[in-house]
Amino acid sequence: MFGVIVSGRLVQTDFQQCDQTKFATTITDADSINHVVVFLTGVQSFPPGTGGLVYFSWPEPNAPPTWHLLGYIANEKPSAIFKISGLKKTVPHSELTPFAFGQQMMSHSAQIGISVEPLSNVHQQAALITNQAASSFLEFGQKMIQNFINFTSSFAVTAQQINPVLNETYVPLSTLQTWYTNFERRLQQNPYFWR
Repeated sequence: MFGVIVSGRLVQTDFQQCDQTKFATTITDADSINHVVVFLTGVQSFPPGTGGLVYFSWPEPNAPPTWHLLGYIANEKPSAIFKISGLKKTVPHSELTPFAFGQQMMSHSAQIGISVEPLSNVHQQAALITNQAASSFLEFGQKMIQNFINFTSSFAVTAQQINPVLNETYVPLSTLQTWYTNFERRLQQNPYFWR
């Protein structure tokens, strides 16, 4: 029913059923993977009103697997590409899910798990992922512009302290503050406005 594509490798369709609603497959040499494609093979579709939450577990040599929710697939969205590079270092432990897909043994191979759930839950979980990404980007944008304002403010001098240099251009600090206020407002309204 499910397949996985890792760039440069053969298609994997060897998902094992772990329980009534959970399926998992193992991906070897996971450290070299940047993206995975998870898809329905077309042999069988999801039961009506259900979809699949897609999870990824990075290998940890001294710990059992922990699962990170990547997104979902469903009959109306039969495939999805997920970026997994960098997840190992950036996922806080609090965001990892506590349940398991099959036997929990320490492994150097990664796993992809699919949990078949009602579409209402699938869409709710997908919305949480989107909101977390937007929130993270908003926080990054705010920290970046605060750093920029702090950096430029550290060079502020009064009009009496200026030693004019003929080939320099001067910008009033109030102009940067206005830019900061406008940028922050737009970022809060839509974290992706710059696209």
